[in-house]
Amino acid sequence: MEFRYQGEAFEQKFFARLTSKEIAELPKQNALIILPVGAVEQHGPHLPVFTDSLIAEGILHSACKHLKEEDNIWILPPIAYSKSIEHLGYAGTISLSGSTLEAMIKDIAASLKKSGFRKFVLFNSHGGNHDLLNSVARDIRIETGLMTFRLNSYDFNVSEDLIEEKEAAYGIHGGEIETSFILSFKTDWVKKELCPDEFIQFPESAKHLQLKGNHYVAWRMEDISKSGVLGNAKKASKETGEIIANRLGEKLAVVLREMAEFEMDDLINISTEKQYSPLT
Repeated sequence: MEFRYQGEAFEQKFFARLTSKEIAELPKQNALIILPVGAVEQHGPHLPVFTDSLIAEGILHSACKHLKEEDNIWILPPIAYSKSIEHLGYAGTISLSGSTLEAMIKDIAASLKKSGFRKFVLFNSHGGNHDLLNSVARDIRIETGLMTFRLNSYDFNVSEDLIEEKEAAYGIHGGEIETSFILSFKTDWVKKELCPDEFIQFPESAKHLQLKGNHYVAWRMEDISKSGVLGNAKKASKETGEIIANRLGEKLAVVLREMAEFEMDDLINISTEKQYSPLT
């Protein structure tokens, strides 16, 4: 991975490199502004606490390879700190309260609105933010009028042929995929000799319960892991990380273009036209 402020993503799509004059002159109709939201939290003995933030940055960097210079899509400097209370107590975890993170994001959205922008994306790479960001996105829509979108770094299933079913289901923190990502983005930041291999298994009497999804049980990391990891980090590889990041980047670029062209009014207009247009 190139130095942080070099490469296509930062030269062509980094909002903060623009001058105020350049930003004022951007066409606002289809401008899409992306706010990456990561985390600073423990990821076991082998990964940096910056893992989630680095993943958001790396996947967006990959997406930029599939965007054209004329695509009016821009990436804001990330919010590195987020709501990581499930990891508090592990050394290096820094967590914001939900209200603090919510206030920060809303202030950013309000500022973008004052600059004339219409479309805002929350790009999340930390599982602990999901519910809060869904709520914040709707509040921003109502309070500012901005068309507000939500994306997670793992919204696209692109790794079925690369990882085992067990890893896909339970490798939710610091396992094979996240370790592979960091190996591909910052190889020297991974302590390969310390990679854990740890999974949970629900008892037969609780076979319908899940750590994520509809039958959810709230958890702290210490409830479900001794190492601070769920997944088999030992199986991670730089090659796997590169493949998944490239696949995600390609799909993400398509969705970002759709968001840039999307108009909320079209939802009603298209539906009304189909339902009420006279028969010919």
